[in-house]
Amino acid sequence: MRVIVQRVGSARVEVVGEVVAAIGMGLLVLAGVEENDGEADLVWLSSKLTRLRIFPDAAGVMNRSIVDVGGKILAVSQFTLLASVRKGNRPSWSRAARPEVAQPLFERFVRQMEADLGREVPTGVFGADMQVHLVNDGPVTIFIDSKASE
Repeated sequence: MRVIVQRVGSARVEVVGEVVAAIGMGLLVLAGVEENDGEADLVWLSSKLTRLRIFPDAAGVMNRSIVDVGGKILAVSQFTLLASVRKGNRPSWSRAARPEVAQPLFERFVRQMEADLGREVPTGVFGADMQVHLVNDGPVTIFIDSKASE
């Protein structure tokens, strides 16, 4: 799995002009599922996200996690994170999992984050054309790939 994590002051997802999910301060997580991803990927990634110290402490140092600050997570499935642009100018998404594989794994990832976070994780609508609005705080934007766990 690949994710883009953005520390946000607020974020929301709209589908056909209707807000389907929204959060205040927290993390916007854009997640792409690869064909060969499994349970170990989503467990590791959820643990990493909920413990990632990217919120400032009293001294202004990024030393607090989403759990520490009581923030929320908004998760959005985004297969385009698996784009390959090695050949030509048109991206290829051949590494992205098919919807029938990706959707259940994404949903298990969300449930795992809810368990690790201790509260609900709102989401966009899988497979929909979504408009994602956010106020990137910092800005702080981090790319994490479960296949390159460090």
